[in-house]
Amino acid sequence: MGDSKDEDEKFQEELIGLDPHDPETKAFADHLDKMQRQRPGYTVEGYLEGVQDFADSANRTTGHQRLVAVIVVGLILLGVLLTVWFALGDILAIIF
Repeated sequence: MGDSKDEDEKFQEELIGLDPHDPETKAFADHLDKMQRQRPGYTVEGYLEGVQDFADSANRTTGHQRLVAVIVVGLILLGVLLTVWFALGDILAIIF
């Protein structure tokens, strides 16, 4: 995510008393960084970062949460597939 030195300085108050070399502390600092990150939602890069966050979260989960993530992705892909199918049908109907 970011440089660990920047995260230590940024979240100094939240990490008081925690070992900075502990993996759980680093994960907590990464979580705080993700929660406070501001990204533009109106750009392609902003949307893609949101998709990346969703994919990372879905890959870490197990059980029912992973099943729900797979169903959500499947429904999105089904919607895209149907949209392309109907658009191609309309284009072919206009041409021929």
